[in-house]
Amino acid sequence: MKKVMIAPSILSADFSNLRQDIDMVEKAGADWLHIDVMDGHFVPNITIGPLVVKNIRKHTKLFFDVHLMITNPEKYWKSFKIAGADAIVFHQEVACDKVQLLKEIKESGLKAGISIKPKTPVETILELLPFIDIILIMTVEPGFGGQSFMDELLPKISGLRKIIDENKYNCLIEVDGGINLDTAKKCFNAGVDVLVSGNYIFASENPAKILQDLKSIS
Repeated sequence: MKKVMIAPSILSADFSNLRQDIDMVEKAGADWLHIDVMDGHFVPNITIGPLVVKNIRKHTKLFFDVHLMITNPEKYWKSFKIAGADAIVFHQEVACDKVQLLKEIKESGLKAGISIKPKTPVETILELLPFIDIILIMTVEPGFGGQSFMDELLPKISGLRKIIDENKYNCLIEVDGGINLDTAKKCFNAGVDVLVSGNYIFASENPAKILQDLKSIS
């Protein structure tokens, strides 16, 4: 039986104690570290840039899953590679040559991924599946943490799982948004490989226990 991977999102961490929070989730068994990059244009929020990634890279061996919620990922992804990213995920909804960008990211030695917003149909990424390592399905509207999970997206996840399995594509399904123990189980049963959870982990009284509870669903 496959094991679900947990990727705590530092968007919900305490930025005044970021190293401490990252160390805590790493020791508690986190598989990845999810890093949301927002430009204030593609989404109505601004978060962090390559400098933060570079500095936290010095203190952890966790896999850095960098989610570029930005308008021009083709201009900036290399800065995040240099800073220490292990995977670059950008959005289907941006206007760029997505196949070319996926190829460039993969040829650089990183994992390459595509993310889709809740209202974006899976059909829009089908031709990209042969080039994708990670498919990130947003289960809330991207931009801010702490939103509620959209249950109506579960059929989208299970439908994508079926397509991937039938065609033997080598890509992981990741979800981000409103993940708690209940929604994590629903997502895992629908075929998710990687669960991004932010507020549920970092805002809890015992983040390490919450993380272990999430890992135990598989």
